[in-house]
Amino acid sequence: MQSDIEIAQAAQPQRIDAIAEKAGIDDKYLEMYGKYKAKVDYNLLRDNEHTPGKLVLVTAINPTPAGEGKTTTTVGLADALAKRGKNVMVALREPSLGPVFGIKGGAAGGGYAQVVPMEDINLHFTGDFHAIGAANNLLAAMLDAHIHNGNQLGIDVRKITWKRVVDMNDRQLRNIVDGLGGKANGVPREDGFDITVASEVMAIFCLATSITDLKERLGRIVVGYTFDDQPVTAHDLHAEGAMAALLKDALKPNLVQTLEGTPAFIHGGPFANIAHGCNSIMATQMALALGDYAITEAGFGADLGAEKFLDIKCRLTGLKPDAVVVVATVRALKNHGGVAKDELNEENLEALEAGLPNLLQHVENITQVFNLPCVVAINRFPIDTEAELKLVEDKCRELGVNVALSEVWAKGGEGGLALADEVVRLCNEGDEAGRGADTVEHPRRVVFDAEVVFDFRIAALVVHVPHDITRTGVLARSVEIQHRIERIARPGLQVERQRTVEFPIGHRRRTDRPRGECRLQRQRRDRIVDFGPHLHRVGHIGHDGQLRGAFDARNIGFGHFDPFFHLRAHAAGKRRQQRGGKQYAFHHQFSFAIRSFASATMPSSAGE
Repeated sequence: MQSDIEIAQAAQPQRIDAIAEKAGIDDKYLEMYGKYKAKVDYNLLRDNEHTPGKLVLVTAINPTPAGEGKTTTTVGLADALAKRGKNVMVALREPSLGPVFGIKGGAAGGGYAQVVPMEDINLHFTGDFHAIGAANNLLAAMLDAHIHNGNQLGIDVRKITWKRVVDMNDRQLRNIVDGLGGKANGVPREDGFDITVASEVMAIFCLATSITDLKERLGRIVVGYTFDDQPVTAHDLHAEGAMAALLKDALKPNLVQTLEGTPAFIHGGPFANIAHGCNSIMATQMALALGDYAITEAGFGADLGAEKFLDIKCRLTGLKPDAVVVVATVRALKNHGGVAKDELNEENLEALEAGLPNLLQHVENITQVFNLPCVVAINRFPIDTEAELKLVEDKCRELGVNVALSEVWAKGGEGGLALADEVVRLCNEGDEAGRGADTVEHPRRVVFDAEVVFDFRIAALVVHVPHDITRTGVLARSVEIQHRIERIARPGLQVERQRTVEFPIGHRRRTDRPRGECRLQRQRRDRIVDFGPHLHRVGHIGHDGQLRGAFDARNIGFGHFDPFFHLRAHAAGKRRQQRGGKQYAFHHQFSFAIRSFASATMPSSAGE
């Protein structure tokens, strides 16, 4: 049997201008990169009105060494839809050189379900990653140049958070010391390198909706902190304009094709365990504008990629998937059930049943938490037995979810026709429970306001938290979180003193506020106010001792965090004053008594 690269090299792809014509892309928006790849000007979205097509998200169970096949299934599904006469587009991520030359390998699909030119895509492609690395390292260079040339911002070199990047697995560079060699060669400090796809620039690149939006987002990057713990941004260094200039061409989505000639956008590639793990918003929107069906994927399993796709990308853009495909293999499920990789070729129903909860939980999260229709795609291997396949199908049907066998690796689009038919049905009719794009439920934003009174003489925070809320354990759904909040957050509820927790508050004087007011702000290093990654604090304490604002719980999807637990989590801060040329730090500890709660739940808007 031929290898993936042999299959790709034996293919006869069409010229990319023919693929662009098939996709309905006018020549004036096309920038050729040889015969088989091109960039598409993002002004296409602005200049022409398009009716968005159906959006299909492909995700998977948790990754294993046995393999699942998200990208292969995504490509094969698109080719199968094309065989059914559908106008379809693919939107995928670009692979990183690090995993390509490491253990993971390429990211262009496999077998007869690949995007081509495969070697170009897996290597330098159109230079997007190089541009992202250059923009990242430009900011690092400007930061060090500022410090070397007088350090007017007062940046503490011990508190620099920005790293350089290289698109390679090079652990030797993770932690280094640079700036050696004397005064002319910079200021010695600890530094380090990340892999390019882990850069914040990559995440911003994929979330940007325009060149202007890109520039604004770049300007908000925090690179470090001053000696008095004030954040320093790329805007403070005047770096965002130059960074955006390096990225202006990279921001244009890349157009290639599948082995069967289906148009495909491949653009951006943040890791899902670090960032949101999705291709660029621009590429997805372009695929939706040009195709009746847009097939895209999210990285890792549904608990990372799919959740972030729905919680971040969809919230930001207003996108609503019409159907979700959860990919699994019998081999991977047996691996989850405890079978070693070299023993997966043998039938083992007991291990398969032990590993099935992984698949079933992902399916349940899609259907019950986000209220979306779902189909399970079994990426079939020749060694899979009928008994194993039937067990998976029976367990999925108990959740009201259909199973479709996918043989796209061996047969291309022909092997994905059953999956394509089920996807079309879900997109047009929804599932048996009535779920569809119109029923999608994002995790809800829970806002609760509190009247706070404090006494400067006592060093404690008083918070009433019922015992059942603070137990360790994962809450399954946002509905449960909302229910528990309502139990204690009723309007007019008088909260008695239950426990005290030390809560130092850092004062930060703002010139635009009346004298006597201060603002509580999150900071990445000192954690002046840290309510956890899903809880953002907005507000200030006035001179009259009233806290004004709201606690904002965001992205509580699968319930990884309990907002009340983080409400009383650690905080640290200082008030610094300049006296006689010396800094004095005053640690202030106040006594807070929460008098009442008023709670409300609101759906998150697309702009959040």
